[in-house]
Amino acid sequence: MSFSEHSNKIFNQAIRDYHLTDNVDTPMNNPYERGSIDYSLYMKCWIDTVQWHFEDIIRDPHINPDDALSLKRRIDRSNQDRTDLVEEIDSYFRLQYSQVKPLPEARLNTESPAWAIDRLSILALKIYHMAEQVSREDASAEHRAKCQAKLDVLNEQQVDLGTAIDQLLDDISEGKKYMKVYRQMKMYNDPSTNPVLYGSVRK
Repeated sequence: MSFSEHSNKIFNQAIRDYHLTDNVDTPMNNPYERGSIDYSLYMKCWIDTVQWHFEDIIRDPHINPDDALSLKRRIDRSNQDRTDLVEEIDSYFRLQYSQVKPLPEARLNTESPAWAIDRLSILALKIYHMAEQVSREDASAEHRAKCQAKLDVLNEQQVDLGTAIDQLLDDISEGKKYMKVYRQMKMYNDPSTNPVLYGSVRK
């Protein structure tokens, strides 16, 4: 089983586990050993799944403004957790390939392996929820047909993205490409770089 296939298997498990309750406040019960790549992959998709439903809830036109503000802050924290976890997964790959010497003609990829895997996790969620729309008994035949067409594209995209990820990992392992990871420098979460936050301290 390729790395992308293995990842999709864990992503689907996390999505199914979340939907046993379908509640954003359900605690994560990660079945994998803490510190393992499988634990990180499961946690990554769990975070994405909860945030998917945060984004649904906050678009409720009747949401209480105070609830919306509270939820926006939960989304911000979730985004930071997601970024931290992607960087943790990239650290795993850097360690995995630390002994590989890049070939003289080795090229740099446009994104790191973990950020590609981040997209694979989101894609698993799109597929799950689009499949829900296809099987909706209360929706029109036209709606289901449109969603089926979209689902077909998403499934094709999943295969293509998985292939690209596996090819990237193969290239890194063979020295044909090399990893160069830039840590995300999100300024709005940092009290020392967000002018609203450091300005409020001076007041």
